[in-house]
Formats: sequence, structure tokens, C-alpha cells
Amino acid sequence: MTEIRFDHIAIAAHRIADAPAVLAAALGGMPTGDGGASGAYTWGQWGFAGGARLEILEPLGHDGFLHRFLAARGPGVHHVTFRVPSLREVCERAVACGYRIVGYDDSDPEWAEAFLHPKEALGIVVQFAESRAGAPARLAWPAPPGLPDPPQAVTIVGLRTRARSVERAETQWGRLLQGRRGQAGSALVYRWPDSPMRIAVEVDADAEEGPIAIEFASARTVGLPRTPHPALGTVFRRGTA
Repeated sequence: MTEIRFDHIAIAAHRIADAPAVLAAALGGMPTGDGGASGAYTWGQWGFAGGARLEILEPLGHDGFLHRFLAARGPGVHHVTFRVPSLREVCERAVACGYRIVGYDDSDPEWAEAFLHPKEALGIVVQFAESRAGAPARLAWPAPPGLPDPPQAVTIVGLRTRARSVERAETQWGRLLQGRRGQAGSALVYRWPDSPMRIAVEVDADAEEGPIAIEFASARTVGLPRTPHPALGTVFRRGTA
């Protein structure tokens, strides 16, 4: 990999078992087989038309970062993950842009990661992940059962979020993560080569920064309200690529 890639959107929920009612029954997603327990949480991913993936995180044990997130905010979009060719280089660029790195861990020879805290990163956790050569194949994750005949999968267009200024959006998604900036109406739109999803940013100097909605495209009717889903705490709505 030679360029940064927007990899997936992760949602924190109390139970992964609540996800298929939305991701499979409404949006037509299929489990990718990626997932399983990882320390203080368990996770699983669903894939959609065009290659986009959504991840669900469920807390394990009695305390941890997901317990704290859910207690403070309730279910909802937790982080976005970007695959990077060099963790060291992107972290150095983040520091040069004024960010502090948290959770830096390159102890695993196959996987290295670091994070930006949402208080500095426009209201959302940003994960940098470097997957190194020789990573072992994962065991298939037994996803919660969904519909035996789910509807046609939608295309996950990406994440719509909010920033207080063009400069703040450009620093994070453009300078640091090297997204290619465009415009869609009043929103800034950032794209990455070979990434099936994009980030759309609404600029509002007086609003709280952070995720607004996961946007999808489909020719069929999708029976989801324009309000946050009660179990996933996330708005799913139609968007334009």
C-alpha cells in the first residue's frame, strides 16, 4: 500500500446481536467473517455493495473505553479507521499538525495502530492502522444470525460529519490524512484513492463537532427513520456519492 485508505466506520453498541436488524435486514449487509474478542471488547464487520464495511463494537467485562463511551454518549459512531503505509510517518505528521497521539502500539509485528482523541479530532476517534506483511489469516467470526434472504445490499457512501471551520476540516482530513477535497453543495467532501467511502463535512461555527449520519445509496426503498436507531444510536440516511 502506497497511499492512505479510508477503511471502515465503527459503531459502539451495547450488543452486537442488535446489529443485524439494521445492517442486514434493512441495509442488506453481509458479515465479512472479520471479528472476535479483543481485550475489553468484541467486534464484527458487515460488508456492503462497492466494498464498504461497517463495524460494530460491544464492550466486554465491567470497565473499559467502550463502557465509558456508552455511559457518556450512548450508542453511536465511535471511530473511523484509516489504513496507512507508515504509522510512524502519519503520527509524525499528526504531531506537526498540532495533534497528540494516544494509544500508540507497534509491538505486534503484523499490526500497528495509534489514535487521535475526539476532543482534538473534530468529535470522533480516528484510528491509524498499519497492516504489515505476514499477518496470519483470521479465524472466521460467527456473526449473529440475520435474515436467511436479506435484501439487496445498499452502497455505504460514507460518513457525514461536522466541523467548526474549513481550516479545521482541511487540517484533519486534508493535510493530515491526505484526502482529496471536493465540494457537494455546501459540504466539503474528502476522498481517498481505492476507498469505497468518503467523508462529507458540514461547516458550522456554532455547532458541536462530530458525526451526523452514515449515508447510503440504493435504488430500493430502505425502511429506516431519519432519527438515530435506538440500539445503534446512529442515523442512516440517503446521501450522494
